[in-house]
Amino acid sequence: MTDVPAIFASQVFNDTVMKTKLPDDIYKALKRTISLGKHLNLDVANVVAAAMKDWAVEKGATHFTHWFQPMNGVTAEKHDSFISPEPNGTVIMEFSGKELVRGEPDASSFPSGGLRATFEARGYTAWDPTSYAFVKDGTLYIPTAFCSYTGEALDKKTPLLRSMQALDVQVKRILKLFGKDVVHVDTTVGAEQEYFLIDKSVYARRPDLVYCGRTLFGAAPPKGQELEDHYFGSIKPRVAAFMKELDEQLWRFGILAKTKHNEAAPAQHELAPVFASINIAADHNQLTMDLMKTVADKHGLVCLLHEKPFAGINGSGKHNNWSISADGVNLLDPGDTPADNAQFLVFLAAVIQAVDEYQDLLRVSAASAGNDHRLGGSEAPPAIISMFLGEELTEILSCLINGRPYSGKEKVQMEIGATVLPHFPKDNTDRNRTSPFAFTGNKFEFRMPGSAFSVSEPNIVLNTIVAEELSRFADVLEKSTDFHADLKRVITSAIRKHRRIIFNGDGYSKDWEDEAARRGLLNLPTTPQALPALTDAKNIRLFKKHGVLSETELRSRYEIMLENYCKVIRIEAKTMLEMVRKYALPAGIRWQKFLAESLSSLRALSVPVPDDERNMLSAVNSLIGEIMARLAILESASDCSRNFDSAQEEGGFACGTILAAMEELRLPVDKLERMVPPDLWQLPSYGDILYSVN
Repeated sequence: MTDVPAIFASQVFNDTVMKTKLPDDIYKALKRTISLGKHLNLDVANVVAAAMKDWAVEKGATHFTHWFQPMNGVTAEKHDSFISPEPNGTVIMEFSGKELVRGEPDASSFPSGGLRATFEARGYTAWDPTSYAFVKDGTLYIPTAFCSYTGEALDKKTPLLRSMQALDVQVKRILKLFGKDVVHVDTTVGAEQEYFLIDKSVYARRPDLVYCGRTLFGAAPPKGQELEDHYFGSIKPRVAAFMKELDEQLWRFGILAKTKHNEAAPAQHELAPVFASINIAADHNQLTMDLMKTVADKHGLVCLLHEKPFAGINGSGKHNNWSISADGVNLLDPGDTPADNAQFLVFLAAVIQAVDEYQDLLRVSAASAGNDHRLGGSEAPPAIISMFLGEELTEILSCLINGRPYSGKEKVQMEIGATVLPHFPKDNTDRNRTSPFAFTGNKFEFRMPGSAFSVSEPNIVLNTIVAEELSRFADVLEKSTDFHADLKRVITSAIRKHRRIIFNGDGYSKDWEDEAARRGLLNLPTTPQALPALTDAKNIRLFKKHGVLSETELRSRYEIMLENYCKVIRIEAKTMLEMVRKYALPAGIRWQKFLAESLSSLRALSVPVPDDERNMLSAVNSLIGEIMARLAILESASDCSRNFDSAQEEGGFACGTILAAMEELRLPVDKLERMVPPDLWQLPSYGDILYSVN
């Protein structure tokens, strides 16, 4: 039995450890830096570094690393040892404040969108004291930001911290109008992480999974998720063993892993943590994804984090449960009487206005080649941004803008029918799994981000756009001579102008797509269609105003995301071409030869040839011809020597031509797979992969 309280955060240099390891004045200085954002002087940093090193060495560490999150979507780390030479040929273990607060990785070797060239290599990592250091595999990991020599952010942490600071300023302005002076405003996030687990042996035999993280071919198995028997089903022994070890590892790093269960698709699962401050939640989620892969490997498994590894069944998302708190009080909690809770309503109105005005940025924050395959079905929301509020809040807002009193709803007791079952109050809102942005009681669940995403990206956008709307509200209300009357006008005006974004119905229906178009809502189904929003003038003004991203930084992110999209599509196309040439066509030709020889043998013996056998050979001949024709089309489309006038043009070509050619080639290959015996096909089928773990 694991003693969870004893192991929890045992590998983390957290507040408890700092209290015991640091002198009282140093501890207080560091806490001021963490809670108030004050600069930490080098004398304090030297003492902290020495204590951190001693603690890490006690934990078995010999090295340290500045752990950062560059724009390539993964984490980066360069390990340096603590050893320092002595004149007598021995060494001592040293770690200075300068080494703690600053590192110098090569900035030109990471995606920079043109901010850094090879001859402009210098970059810096800077210690983020608000996210605790930890020891892993003999190394002290120090969470850091990453910037260029000229100061531009080259990572995901820096703009996230800036967005938190921007929201902090604007929330305090609003709360001050309500007579509240708060010390610290925070955005909290609980990131539900979906993933697939498959056997390592079948993974190794699928080049598309190895190179692309998703299957490029695969006929549907006889059984998928039709029976709905996997969701919340009993957890298989190998998966349970993986989950148990993963929980223990996460707890050791102070990650509040709370919920684990089977998801809807075969081989799909989910992990959900307790809410944490977004900066810490982002770091924790990056570490969680890393640990998922390493723990899976120990159990002979592979963890797939791609958004759509398999066609025809659920993809994997990362549901971003977002809320705002001030000194620990949730500002999105409506309380028992939300209609009378003016403070809640002003924050709700700000979120509604923000989501409507900046639909484009929210869509960009969930844009990737992988996520494009996921959005729009199988419990993933559509690409059209809308908000679900539920019946009660929608009615309250309707009453506000129409000047009607809200009569309120009494709590309804659930009557299930069996007297032995307990009675409990029914929630005032349902849940809508087709909504991209749904209110779920005291938070918003942004369901669009994909499973491989950093949670930094959507929360940079959320923090900034809500800060902007609160700023506009505060500009009006701070000049008010009748606060309550003007507050009501601000709230009702925002709701009246932006209620088009509120939709409580079925996001998958064709009727909604048509209705959304009539409302003037954006429908951006692909990444190349969404990304230009990053360089839209209104969005550049937004990020510059709040000091979150400069125009240069925004344009660099546009270039990075578009370039990454094109690279992903080209890698997939090359992998598909290779798999068709090496696996699908040879298997089809072998089966074609077998059928032809069988028919020839029957004819030689003057045995009547059944029509079914002739038809089978004819079908195989036809499919092979179709595959070869479509192979040539994809080969021509994916020719890397093609020149484009702009990155946007290349992205459009990758999406509209290469991806379309891939989808056309997949159709006959999947049909051929259904006809060729498994011993000739060689590639593990969907059934082999999805049911490989027991």
